[in-house]
Amino acid sequence: MAQHNELGKKGEQLAVDFLLKNGYDIIERNYRFDKAEVDIIAQKKEVLAIVEVKTRSTTDFGNPQDFVKPKQIQRLVKAVDEYVTVNDLDVEVRFDIVAIVKEKNKYNIEHLENAFYHF
Repeated sequence: MAQHNELGKKGEQLAVDFLLKNGYDIIERNYRFDKAEVDIIAQKKEVLAIVEVKTRSTTDFGNPQDFVKPKQIQRLVKAVDEYVTVNDLDVEVRFDIVAIVKEKNKYNIEHLENAFYHF
């Protein structure tokens, strides 16, 4: 189990580096509200990107982005509404996934913008 956590931490750091390189500011990491945990909250111009980082060491189980459950999405939406309200932000909120697949000794990073829609 520890192994998985290592990979997750590594993946999150890679995602942060990737976002920074692409012009995002990292506002929060591991933001918790209620039952939700948001991996990364990043901002680029007027967009607040709520980023879920999915790290896998194989694609055999389908794509990393298939692992976000509707219930998790609802929780994220609630957490983010709260975050935006409390901080009085005037932003457009977008939910992204940074999918990281480790293959041998390299990481493939895929940034999916608007990865899922909130209802």
